[in-house]
Amino acid sequence: MQEKKGALNSQDLSELVVKGMAEKKASEIVVMDLRGVQNAVADYFILCSGNSDTQIDAISDSVEEEVHKITQQNPWKREGRQNKEWVLIDYVDVVAHIFRKDKREFYALEELWGDAKISEVED
Repeated sequence: MQEKKGALNSQDLSELVVKGMAEKKASEIVVMDLRGVQNAVADYFILCSGNSDTQIDAISDSVEEEVHKITQQNPWKREGRQNKEWVLIDYVDVVAHIFRKDKREFYALEELWGDAKISEVED
């Protein structure tokens, strides 16, 4: 990742989100590059799964801490922290999705955004 002052580009921001997820042993981390998708709502969706309420909380906290540590930026919006089935952390150009495993299968975002370039992050 390139070091620069101020805001990061969306690719660098996506790498920070992945790092935050990996720090707390999130499983099945997937980066969906939406930059080539017409009418996409963001540049990147980053998805992962957690096994328990505690892990989902830890992953969400870690993502926010990693991004804030480098950028001093807080999410534009966050949702789902109460029910812990699908936590969404929105940084406008990069959106993190932290799922409980069964909910991830149910919502199947990877299939909804089939035109995206999808990369799996190795555990």
